[in-house]
Amino acid sequence: MKTDQATGLRNKLETMRESKQAKTIAVISGKGGVGKSNITLNFALGLLRHGKKILIMDMDIGMGNIDILLGRQIERTIVDMFQRRLPIQSIIEQGPENLDYIAAGSGFSDIYAIDTQTKEFFFQQYQSLLIHYDYIFFDMGAGITNDSLSFILAAEECILVTTPEPTAITDGYSMIKHIASHNNMLPIRVIMNRAQSNMQGHNMLVRFQKVIQQFLQINIHVLGSLPEDQTVRAAVIHQTPFIIFQEKSAISKATKRLVRTYLTEVDEYKAEKGNSSSFLQKLKRLWTER
Repeated sequence: MKTDQATGLRNKLETMRESKQAKTIAVISGKGGVGKSNITLNFALGLLRHGKKILIMDMDIGMGNIDILLGRQIERTIVDMFQRRLPIQSIIEQGPENLDYIAAGSGFSDIYAIDTQTKEFFFQQYQSLLIHYDYIFFDMGAGITNDSLSFILAAEECILVTTPEPTAITDGYSMIKHIASHNNMLPIRVIMNRAQSNMQGHNMLVRFQKVIQQFLQINIHVLGSLPEDQTVRAAVIHQTPFIIFQEKSAISKATKRLVRTYLTEVDEYKAEKGNSSSFLQKLKRLWTER
């Protein structure tokens, strides 16, 4: 009888693993200062309000600021997990509205240049998260390096955050070009932040999309634009996500629209394409090839 119960429990756990696998999303930007981390945080909160279970992993070691945006002092970070071999569950912090996040930390010269045993440890720890979340966001550092590239390429999709500034557009283009040179099939969505108007944001996104298509021969997904809004600055000063700080502000309303658009597009994509290969499978292959 006990054997039957144990077998039943194992089968149930296996079914859970197969039925729910968190989607890994890398949030990227060509340059710093475009609002990437702030958008990641508030976009994640928007998804959470649609009943999704979310985890944010701050991967900008030494420069991460998710904990600062939340006004939290954390005791353990992703650096501690690697250096002290801590279970990943022990470094997860809880933010507002039950949002889970992992702070970046500092003092680790190169989180990506780790030995084989440490890589296996990371794989095991990350695997344990997959049945608990719907989406896991990697808030990557600005720009791209050979080391961070593996995590970006392994993600099931990327969200690029840029602004109408020429330097941000140029750097965003360069980043997509670099990614496409390694994998031109990786889904990339683009958010235009700090648009002066809906029309400016839309026009900039359409032009950006056409340039990418013309010169790189790939299709990017235009997710939408977010307006320039003083609410963001005030929310950062108060260390409160703007979607909570001022829910009726223009930026909060626009973020909610982006979330609804995203969920609609994702549902349509699943119906057409089915599940893609997992983040861990791709990361293992990429690390083996290095």
